[in-house]
Amino acid sequence: MEQHNIIIIGSGPAGLTAAIYSSRASLKPLVFEGYQAGGQLMITSEVENWPGFKNGIPGPELMGDCRAQAERFGTDFISADATRVELTPDRKIVWNDDQAYEAKVVVIATGATANLLGLEKESMLMGRGVSACATCDGFFFKDKVVCVVGGGDSAMEEATFLTRFASKVYLIHRREKFRASRIMVDRAMKNKKIEFILNKVVDDILGQERVTGVRLRDTETQKISELTLDGMFVAIGHTPNTVLFKGQIEMDKKGYIITQKKKSLMTQTSIPGVFACGDVQDHRYRQAITAAGSGCMAAMDAEYYLEEVNPEHVVSVK
Repeated sequence: MEQHNIIIIGSGPAGLTAAIYSSRASLKPLVFEGYQAGGQLMITSEVENWPGFKNGIPGPELMGDCRAQAERFGTDFISADATRVELTPDRKIVWNDDQAYEAKVVVIATGATANLLGLEKESMLMGRGVSACATCDGFFFKDKVVCVVGGGDSAMEEATFLTRFASKVYLIHRREKFRASRIMVDRAMKNKKIEFILNKVVDDILGQERVTGVRLRDTETQKISELTLDGMFVAIGHTPNTVLFKGQIEMDKKGYIITQKKKSLMTQTSIPGVFACGDVQDHRYRQAITAAGSGCMAAMDAEYYLEEVNPEHVVSVK
């Protein structure tokens, strides 16, 4: 069985930042980058809120540069998914099918996946009018007409945020009642730029190269109508990618990994020597830059853990 100091599962901003920091500390991490490497930025056409790029940078290019930087400092990559894990205080093993890899420390950076409507054109037009993140993409819709789909606090918050840029925001919800808190609903209703469209669902997205509108179906009458707009924001929640770790690591009721189990190691999970960073443990901010920051924290915590627990037995990896 291969022995490693640190295994990092995930290759988005959090995982790659953790790899950069731990490799610069001469710990030679092994990254399970997955078959779909790079995280959610791989489907982001333009990133304008990452510091240092005044004209923005394509998401795939940014992730490619981060990967190359980690590789430069000695990170090894496996272009495959982790299919099974065994995580205990005394033993940490990660498998890809029948191949097992053991580490003294594991950093989980598997991220979260935005819940989508399941429409055929959602993926095709993602980044071309379809988005699941208003704070990421709202700027691109200055003086445009957009809609937000959802009925929870996230939908109200995103609709309100988008009024900073868009000329008009439609909030589309399948019912008349909302899951959102009263204060959030009231705030959205008082905003003159927001118009509520209730008892309707999006049946289809219009447009081929870019979003030009949506087709709506009335949930009571089944009547079909069309709404012309420039963008659609889906705000029906996120699902953390934590199925692999269920039953082994403490999570909250939504499946996010709970960290801050030790004040001196803020990213440590319920298992000593297992750390989590990025959207897999952050259900609030969900930004590339905050994920990268927590990846840095996880790498530093991992290094401190190795020095504190077993400094003379750090694996020598050539």
